[in-house]
This record gives sequence, structure tokens and C-alpha cells, in this order.
Amino acid sequence: MQPRKTDLARTALQAHRAPLDMRQRRLLILCDGQRSIAELTALLGQDAAAMVIQLIQGGYLVTAADAPASTPPAPVTMTAPLAPSVTAASAPVERRRSLVAARIYVLGILEMQRHPNAAALFRDLQQARAEGEVLRVMQSALQVLPALTSEGYCQRVRQRLMEALPVEHCSAFAAIA
Repeated sequence: MQPRKTDLARTALQAHRAPLDMRQRRLLILCDGQRSIAELTALLGQDAAAMVIQLIQGGYLVTAADAPASTPPAPVTMTAPLAPSVTAASAPVERRRSLVAARIYVLGILEMQRHPNAAALFRDLQQARAEGEVLRVMQSALQVLPALTSEGYCQRVRQRLMEALPVEHCSAFAAIA
């Protein structure tokens, strides 16, 4: 199933005053009739399938099997076809990894620390532009963090960072433990 926007959804996206939260707006933007529920789940997380159902019931989305895009679908007809997709979408999905996501995560961690060393590393990471420089500052942050917080917290930060980092950079951070 590949959901697509209705006229109501297009109007809601343009108005910016519709009763939609940011995740619902993102989902509506991504629902172009080309992406499947599994692809949307990979992009937005495990609750994407449930949000699709809500938006279909609200008249914001339709599927190819439904009536024309301008008429909202009946919730009863949409519940049965979605059931297999929801169970398929509940399988574990590998999250997207990116250096940008890892950088934002480390910036957030450093910002929460109330220490001059963390503030200096925060500024350095914020100003770093080259990939190598970003990696170097993030490694420095992981080395300084144990002096600022508990060991358990440091382990959780390392684990989350390893989940966000692109696989090719994980080996450089594995030695910092």
C-alpha cells in the first residue's frame, strides 16, 4: 500500500494552521503515492503505520485502491487492508546513520554539561566543518565526558553515538571505551 495526499491534506500543509503535529506533517509530505508503509516506517519510526491509519481516517490520506483523492475514505474499508502491513512494519528496522545525526547528538550532550571543558568542546564541534575535524572533536568529547559525568551515563552516550554514526566511522570510536 502506498498512501497519497488528499486535497484536504494539501490544503492543511499550505495553511500551517491545521490540527496536525510536526510528525503528521512530515508524514503527509512523504506520502506521495510512491512510498510504501515499510519505507515510511524506515524514515519516520515504528509509529508511522499508526499515523497513516489516523490520517486515512481523518481524510488526509488515501490509497490507490480507494476512491478519488478528493473524497475521504471510510475508516471501515481501510482497517482490513492495513492489518498485514502493520504487522510487517513492526519488524525491527535499522535506523538511518549519519554524521550529522551523531554530531547533533553530541552537541546536545555537551550542551547539557555545565562545565567549561564541555562548553569549549561544544563551540569546537559547532564550528567544525570538515569531516575529519568533526570526528576528532567528537572523539575528544567522548574522552572528556567520563570526568564530567558518571560511567553509566558515558556508556549510554557511547552506545547511542555508535547507533547514530555511519558504520565506516564506528571503528574510530570503538577504541574509546
